[in-house]
Amino acid sequence: MNNQDSNMKMFLPIRFILRSFVALFTGFLLLGVGSSSAGMPRDPESFEVNRQRLLSYLLSQQLTQNHYRDLALDDHFSTAAFDLYIQQLDSQKRFLLKKDLDALRFYEHQIDDEVLSGYLKLPTVSADLHRQRIDEVESVIRQIMTKGFDLRRKESFETDPEKLDYCQDRNELRERWRKTLKYQVLSRYLELLDEQGDVVSKTPSMPKGYRVDEELLATAKEKVLKSIEQLLIRLRQITQREYVDRYFDAVCRAFDPHTNYLAPAEEEEFEISMKGSLEGIGATLQQDDGYIKVVSIVPGSPAFRQGQLEAEDIILKVAEGADEPIDIVDSRLRDAVRLIRGKKGTEVRLTVRKPTGRQQVIPIIRDVVQIQESFVRSTVLSSPADRQGRFGYIRIPTFYRDFFDHDKDSTPRNCTDDVQAALEKLGASDIEGLVIDLRNNGGGALTDAVQIAGLFIRQGPIVQVRDSNGRISVLEDKDPEVAFDGPLIVLVNRFSASASEILAAALQDYRRALVVGDHATHGKGTVQTVLNLDRALPPESMDQYRPLGAMKLTLQKFYRVSGGSTQVQGVEPDLLLPDPLPYVQSGERYTDYALPWDTIAPVLYTPWRTSSFDIDSLRAASRKRLAASPRFKILTELRKRSQDRGGITERSLELGDVWQELSEIKKAQNADAAVKSTQKVLEDPTGDDWLTRLENDLFVGEAMQILADLKGSQPVVNKLTKATEKGL
Repeated sequence: MNNQDSNMKMFLPIRFILRSFVALFTGFLLLGVGSSSAGMPRDPESFEVNRQRLLSYLLSQQLTQNHYRDLALDDHFSTAAFDLYIQQLDSQKRFLLKKDLDALRFYEHQIDDEVLSGYLKLPTVSADLHRQRIDEVESVIRQIMTKGFDLRRKESFETDPEKLDYCQDRNELRERWRKTLKYQVLSRYLELLDEQGDVVSKTPSMPKGYRVDEELLATAKEKVLKSIEQLLIRLRQITQREYVDRYFDAVCRAFDPHTNYLAPAEEEEFEISMKGSLEGIGATLQQDDGYIKVVSIVPGSPAFRQGQLEAEDIILKVAEGADEPIDIVDSRLRDAVRLIRGKKGTEVRLTVRKPTGRQQVIPIIRDVVQIQESFVRSTVLSSPADRQGRFGYIRIPTFYRDFFDHDKDSTPRNCTDDVQAALEKLGASDIEGLVIDLRNNGGGALTDAVQIAGLFIRQGPIVQVRDSNGRISVLEDKDPEVAFDGPLIVLVNRFSASASEILAAALQDYRRALVVGDHATHGKGTVQTVLNLDRALPPESMDQYRPLGAMKLTLQKFYRVSGGSTQVQGVEPDLLLPDPLPYVQSGERYTDYALPWDTIAPVLYTPWRTSSFDIDSLRAASRKRLAASPRFKILTELRKRSQDRGGITERSLELGDVWQELSEIKKAQNADAAVKSTQKVLEDPTGDDWLTRLENDLFVGEAMQILADLKGSQPVVNKLTKATEKGL
């Protein structure tokens, strides 16, 4: 979550702290290595050393003085930073040898000393080793591709680098590359064959006596070699400063996964993603241990409308239309982003690896994406045919709020006002219950989470916030008015995070709503602020070191009114529905060095209800419906198939086996698409399509059934009101 409210309050004093640090440091730096009396470096190497020392000082002071976690720069910290740095240096374990890693381990307990002194050795030594192995691997690749492959040889290889160790010697590394290249050539050959008339798609297994098309095979080898060569070119373009930048980022992430160093180019990408517009596909990406991972899909964007690209997908290759795909594994994030972006109306084809391990090519037509996610939408839905009732539905895709609109003639749009307007509109329809959909909502402005919670309770505390000094502040709803007092359900999933979790947790703690979902929420219970490091520098004396980039720093932690943190554990649904993605390990609990779950004292609050919902009866009724539902049976079959595929990362390298695997993948893609079309709510600007898909959404349908159960078991006040009302 980008907590913009907290950012606005915290940025100014932290900027002054930064400046005070730099003021103390400036004199020391100008008298240090490679400096003249005027403060200018004598040569480029000395300049970079001074720049590293300056960044080391700034980052270490912020981490130790202002980060929420009280973590010392010691050997324990050093080990964590070392592991994170090595993971992104050679994430696939296809360049460095075991002896290289053993040599680099000399620095495993030295990073704390390096950061405190400002003299960095690990980035230089590792960069030299990395470049040397890249050159050696290029020669090996050419030899392997020249010799060719036995496509009918029975053998396999492991695709998950976490299950592999670094190669012991060059022979083992050569064998790893041979198998990797063979699989790529096999897959490319079969894709080219399928393009000639869905040959593979229509034939479950390779025909007996099948003869390899040598001309097509040569084309496949040529395309794979070209893709690998482009990857090696990009790896060689990594500058020494970029190795240092990655080092600093690992240092920051050793404190927690949401604390980062943003090099100048990455800071620019971050700003674009937060407030700009671009011609692209509408996906938020991040670099994750050498991979380019999809974090979220912008509602209403080309990727969202296309429907196949999803959070947690790994992008392996990028192609411009029908051109040859370019391998982006181990590439810089900005290089990947530049390949994916493009002019409106053009096609980009992404080769992604799903969490199940299967690969899929996803074509997306680029369009102008306003990085201002879709707004609140609402409608009235009729209850199932066999039951009476009209229920409201409000989708909140993100907690948006424009803090920077200074136009006196306009009113900045915010999520709270839009939800209030939606409730007033629904009030005219005399609804008997309401579903608030927070699925895939990654957060936003804390103000709106608090204010929207206040629309459904009389008044009281909503969330507790604790800072690094242990100070606790309580954010409250002070407005006694209630906008809706009928039965309420909050829909969540594993991608509901941060502000979404605050809203869901508050309504659950107040016993105001039932939380329903297929999984616990994401578990991001921390607050970050972004510090522009250039603003900390004196205007002239150190101007030559600009740009320094920025730092994203974790400052606070959220707690429920009942005392428990939303960190790691997230919000557990009251009613758990079938999880369509049981194999996906997504959430704070799966990230390295995440802050732990803990509790503080609860605050005094008055629950909406004097007794809890009859959860056991509601669960029993829901399970009975799900067991009898043909559509949920399809989802269950998809879930089982996903579980069977998930975790299987070893791949056959025999032509017939790969043929059968590709055929099964294409069938699975068709089946997945059929099911997802009935369960995914698309934010389509046309409106009609959105309503049609909403009516077919399995989880919304079950939420309405649960509302009908609630309607039959308790009295309901069938109205929306701004007046103070007593709850149920």
